[in-house]
Amino acid sequence: MPLEFLGVSPNASDRQVRPLSPAVRAGDFVYVSGQVPVDAKTGELVVGGIEAQTRQVMENVKSALALAGATLADVCKTTVWLQDARDFGAFNRVYMGFFEGNFPARSTTEARLMIDARVEIDVVAYKPKA
Repeated sequence: MPLEFLGVSPNASDRQVRPLSPAVRAGDFVYVSGQVPVDAKTGELVVGGIEAQTRQVMENVKSALALAGATLADVCKTTVWLQDARDFGAFNRVYMGFFEGNFPARSTTEARLMIDARVEIDVVAYKPKA
């Protein structure tokens, strides 16, 4: 089965297209590119601390999943990069509010991100095509 590239490459605040697909379907799996806390309409970084940025990232993840007809309930794995490990507790409080009961497998690490953001998340979802 061929890969299905979903969505259009996003523009950032500098209006330059980024060389990535928001999501890619490979059979029954959906891979969502790392999402950062930018407003989808403006490409601008969301102001605020880790809580506001985590909420925006999760909304961006939901939008990318929707391109494949998937939701957060279909997510089986997430990878999280935090700019500062001291944000871990506050991040977790927001993150867990986006999942109902069952949490996906997750890896979390501290890393310097490519933009001045506090968090980036990518996900893998399992969503068989109807």
